[in-house]
Amino acid sequence: MGPVSATTVEKLLLAAPRGYCAGVDRAVQTVERALELYGAPVYVRKEIVHNKHVVEELRAKGAVFVEELDDSIPESAITIFSAHGVSPAVHADAERRQLQTIDATCPLVTKVHREAVKFASEGYTIVLVGHAGHEEVEGTMGEAPDHIVLVETEADVDALEVDDPDRVAYISQTTLSVDETRAIINRLREKFPNITGPRTDDICYATTNRQAAVKQMAPLCDLVLVIGSKNSSNSNRLVQVAQELGTEAYLIDREDQVREEWLEGKHVVGISSGASAPEELVERLVGFFRDRGVQQVEEFEVLREDVRFMLPKRIRQDAAAAASA
Repeated sequence: MGPVSATTVEKLLLAAPRGYCAGVDRAVQTVERALELYGAPVYVRKEIVHNKHVVEELRAKGAVFVEELDDSIPESAITIFSAHGVSPAVHADAERRQLQTIDATCPLVTKVHREAVKFASEGYTIVLVGHAGHEEVEGTMGEAPDHIVLVETEADVDALEVDDPDRVAYISQTTLSVDETRAIINRLREKFPNITGPRTDDICYATTNRQAAVKQMAPLCDLVLVIGSKNSSNSNRLVQVAQELGTEAYLIDREDQVREEWLEGKHVVGISSGASAPEELVERLVGFFRDRGVQQVEEFEVLREDVRFMLPKRIRQDAAAAASA
């Protein structure tokens, strides 16, 4: 390591909650347990979670990540679906190829899939608030492709035309900006007064909580650094939340991506991490600042989370059988 240059940074604030959500924890553990139970290779469709570091670590242990269920997966191989969920077409494809599938879809994403199926069966046009091309959106739209239209902005709502304005329902991706989504849903309500929606909000608890923590912390900071990968929707939204409050903010995968010019004249640096970023990356970033003489490191706790999800049934059953053998 080169010489560590002096810094004006005096204090770090660590947003809490930050980092792993229950759905990510479950998905990563699913791959780890599958490797223990069945041995490598275990195939995973798409990145199990949107984090480069996690994917590289699992790859080193024997997970093989594939874009689609094509011929690169041998017949009857153990195949895991990522936390973001898949469409029924992918399930059918896996069955046709006789793959042994383990579904690591986050239960909160599964909830949105069920809503899509329910609204479609009742003849609604479903408006999905989300980002085009995101894996979660592709999986959800696949549940009822003829019934779902995607909107990303309030302008999309204004341009929207539907067959029957009285039979409209909305659902949303779980990892969006809370404020932006609320504004889009309000616009939908104005345009379609009879619109119906899910019983509870689709944006998940972890997305909401991490944004709330950054929202309260950002005004106290000269700079906010969010650890997360570029393809992670919820991580990008944390940066956006800070920037919208007027605080300079950047998304980084690791501590070695911090740029000197970001730190010039900054005294208080806030740190958060997206729902798929392991805490070890936060610790390394804190270490980076401690090496520069920063001594004040404070947790900025907004609330505590205690959500846990059970591992997929097949993993639980096979683990129990292995333990009693």
